[in-house]
Amino acid sequence: MFDFHMHSNFSADGDFEMEAMVQSAIKKGLKEICFTDHLDIDYPDKDWDFTFDPNRYTKEIEQLQSKYQSQITILKGVEVGVQPHVLNETANFVNILQPDFVICSMHATMEADLHSGDFFQNKTVETAYRQYYEELYECIKKFDSYQVLGHVDLVRRYTKQSSKDECFDVLESILELVINQGKGIELNTSGFKYGIEAGLPSKEILELYRQLGGEILTIGSDAHRPNEISQSFHDSLELLQLVGFTHITSYENQKPKFTSIEDVKKIY
Repeated sequence: MFDFHMHSNFSADGDFEMEAMVQSAIKKGLKEICFTDHLDIDYPDKDWDFTFDPNRYTKEIEQLQSKYQSQITILKGVEVGVQPHVLNETANFVNILQPDFVICSMHATMEADLHSGDFFQNKTVETAYRQYYEELYECIKKFDSYQVLGHVDLVRRYTKQSSKDECFDVLESILELVINQGKGIELNTSGFKYGIEAGLPSKEILELYRQLGGEILTIGSDAHRPNEISQSFHDSLELLQLVGFTHITSYENQKPKFTSIEDVKKIY
């Protein structure tokens, strides 16, 4: 089993050192993990600095790779938060970092962050959904320095009510573009801990991705604490099989590797 979305104290919202995360993953029986700490250049809430030193980050991971090489594979990744005005700067950072794996996410839309609720002020939930997906689509048309799209429907996590318009027209365009670029999406299991009772994206979006021919799909807990690593993976794997997926994906040097879900379930 592997977890391809986790954070350490290199992320502004992380308190735990990388080694604590590694040790927890080993205790849980994982064979491969990827650190994907946050890079959100020009994040709207200036109380949070979602950037980090790529050289120090690389050095820390290399030390842990050497120390724990007989117990677990540790990869270097990054979760980039895209906004239209920082795409070039974000791509430059990825080029400097040279990660094994990049998650492309959107944490702020129209230069307002989702987490605080600023983005949702003075608009209907339907308007918020559509603006979020349309800006995400415009970003990935111009940004391809990534392997998978993170928690595609993150906007759902921060709304108090469901939207009557699920924006499947825009979502279809997003997923078609992802597939045509040779990219994938992730199933982010953090939705369970935030009370959504499901992962991100929803079953309906996973079904649409599958119908469109999508095959590249990673699984990640979005853990910020050691106990959150691989959280809700078993139920999530069963959901993927129900939708029709037979394999999940891991990466090395930005190249996908496919593993049978059935084989993973036998071990995990």
